[in-house]
Amino acid sequence: MSAEPERKFGVVVVGVGRAGSVRMRDMRNPHPSSAFLNLIGFVSRRELGNIDGVQQISLEDALSSQEVEVAYICSESSSHEDYIRQFLNAGKHVLVEYPMTLSAAAAQELWELAEQKGKVLHEEHVELLMEEFAFLKKEVVGKDLLKGSLLFTAGPLEEERFGFPAFSGISRLTWLVSLFGELSLVSATLEKRKEEQYMKMTVCLETENKSPLSWIEEKGPGLKRNRYLSFHFKSGSLENVPNVGVNKNIFLKDQNIFVQKLLGQFSEKELAAEKKRILHCLGLAEEIQKYCCPEK
Repeated sequence: MSAEPERKFGVVVVGVGRAGSVRMRDMRNPHPSSAFLNLIGFVSRRELGNIDGVQQISLEDALSSQEVEVAYICSESSSHEDYIRQFLNAGKHVLVEYPMTLSAAAAQELWELAEQKGKVLHEEHVELLMEEFAFLKKEVVGKDLLKGSLLFTAGPLEEERFGFPAFSGISRLTWLVSLFGELSLVSATLEKRKEEQYMKMTVCLETENKSPLSWIEEKGPGLKRNRYLSFHFKSGSLENVPNVGVNKNIFLKDQNIFVQKLLGQFSEKELAAEKKRILHCLGLAEEIQKYCCPEK
């Protein structure tokens, strides 16, 4: 990627919250992958005019513009599916923040649409680019898991905007699947106290070797954003991750991966493995939701 680009891909960013703002900053800074991208504008439901000299454009203009070849979807999760479909149908490549959809069937359908259109569809997973994950990956390799647990706590999150907790928390599920392989659902419960903005989802999973894994998402006022984990192996235990350094430029690292895909630098095997993992996690999230809310 160090070579001087022969061409630049015109990009529009949809949604300018935290992720969208970081994406715009990374594209405008002199990084090797940014040299292949040309930030044309951003789309927002709010009337913002411009941000640091980047022009706001309408969704219609972004979809119809020949100049726009790539869309970064950084809006709230409930809107992802619709935006992805519109941009793929308009012949654009798509990068989307996780979760790409709030149903596994929709994700499968969108992937088929991307393949039909010959476009890249990339779901961001910055949690796999974190120093903590790199540490865990090294720690668990070659070890036999006996049992494990992962608890995530944070402040309240609006389900209407960000999806059921198994979807809004899919990065934790992705960690477990990436560390221990495909998982199956044993049971799941959801405790909710709406007036207190409190929720606790408890999921019991098992590995292909029948080792139990529990995943808990707990959110409410006063709860600090934190991750607690405990993995017990035949050869010892791992309780939480030591301080392994600051996560630097994780969105930029994700952009590098996306640009490599645009340039055709990923093998079919790598792309197929990634797609399989993403669809497996979305399928599990949907199964958990149905288990917790059978009436929906």
